Amino acid sequence: MKRLFDFVVSLIGLIVLSPVMAVIALCIVADSKGGVFFRGERVGRYGKSFRIFKFRSMVPDCEGKGKWNVGDRDERITRVGHFLRKSKLDELPQLLNVLKGEMSLVGYRPELRFYVDMYTEEEMPILDLKPGVTDWASMANFEQFKGFTASEDPDAFYLEQVRPLKLRLQLYYRYNHSFWGDIKCLLWTTFKVLTHSQKLPRDVQKIVDDYSAEKQQQTLS
Repeated sequence: MKRLFDFVVSLIGLIVLSPVMAVIALCIVADSKGGVFFRGERVGRYGKSFRIFKFRSMVPDCEGKGKWNVGDRDERITRVGHFLRKSKLDELPQLLNVLKGEMSLVGYRPELRFYVDMYTEEEMPILDLKPGVTDWASMANFEQFKGFTASEDPDAFYLEQVRPLKLRLQLYYRYNHSFWGDIKCLLWTTFKVLTHSQKLPRDVQKIVDDYSAEKQQQTLS
């Protein structure tokens, strides 16, 4: 059922959003050279690599040349790219990955091989599922670019502040996912994109709160 749902919704989404995506594509081409799409390599189900679709928000061929994690003041981001990244519209082309079966609408966010190679044995089961366009970690770290912008070292900020909670929430999804849970996540994603609210579902908020309490205890000890 999950694959059928992914296929139908991604196909309808691409059709309905095609006028919006066409306008975005024209803006990207008019703003800077380098094509419409970014096709970076990511790690998917069972550790298999694939090329993710995103609207290009940075100058061409810059991934891995500098910081992996990008703050809002990074000079590699194009003028249109600033808007695309803040609005999350750069993620829309991933519906193509969903249509192809490389991704799901809901699942762990696909990661760089560099970070997947750091997975512990406990974290490896995350890769048993397909990566997704959205997940609970994305909800908890909805405006993580602000942390990257404020940090002197965005990569260190990601490793120390973002990634540990991200992995905990992805493991929660791995062992508790369901079809109706995916519907719930999609509805919450829509809510967060439209309102930028800090609210989270009760179960997800508990994981975030428990993690924050552990971090605080570690700091005090």
